[in-house]
Amino acid sequence: MRNARTSKQEQPAEGGVAAVTRALSLMEAFAVGESTLPLAELSRRAGMHKTTVLRLARTLAQSQYMVQTEDGQWRLGPAAGWLGARYQAGFDVNNVVEPALHQLVKDTGESASFYVREGDIRSCVARVEGPRSVRHNVRVGERLPLDRGAPGRVILAFSGAKGEPYEAIRERGFHISLGEREAEVASVAAPVFGLGWRLLGSMCISGPSSRLTKALLEKHAKAVIRAANQLSYALAGSRSAQTPAAVSRWHP
Repeated sequence: MRNARTSKQEQPAEGGVAAVTRALSLMEAFAVGESTLPLAELSRRAGMHKTTVLRLARTLAQSQYMVQTEDGQWRLGPAAGWLGARYQAGFDVNNVVEPALHQLVKDTGESASFYVREGDIRSCVARVEGPRSVRHNVRVGERLPLDRGAPGRVILAFSGAKGEPYEAIRERGFHISLGEREAEVASVAAPVFGLGWRLLGSMCISGPSSRLTKALLEKHAKAVIRAANQLSYALAGSRSAQTPAAVSRWHP
């Protein structure tokens, strides 16, 4: 008898083609760093019967998207690598980051920024200004301290910094800053991850502390986390063993 998970996996999304959906779920069963998987494990992870998995795997093998090894296990084939290489060659992170920032501005009404680490500082690589006339001004390319302000603290925390407040930030999955870098500036930030679930940077909203009170920042934190997690899944792919616990906990 099929279990609930199997039935759900084998049902295509509305307007989708079942065979394509199943084939993609089979290739997505491999975690980063895994070279081969036995048929039984592929069946378990994909939520499909072994006979279905075998039929799909053999079909994918015809186009070199999967390969069967001499001991009967399965691995991704060279065509899967070529597809990934083509994606990477044509991928511009800003094409994904900027729409996410625009949506965050729409959700919160505040300016949104994306920061990455450059040695001992953080650099603003993308920013979308909010609609308010009074706002916190940051230029793209501006370099700021890592150890002051929510975006920098988040980068340090998910880079493995020890002690407080970093343990608490990793547990929460976000950080709120009130006047930490500038006395009249407040912000809330969450981490963004890229390929292989490696830390890419942090996303934040910021503005004057006279408007962004702690209570309002806590309310906006959910929108920031949601935007950062959606961006992470767009960049890193599906959930795997490498997905940070803070991301998995907030993922719907």
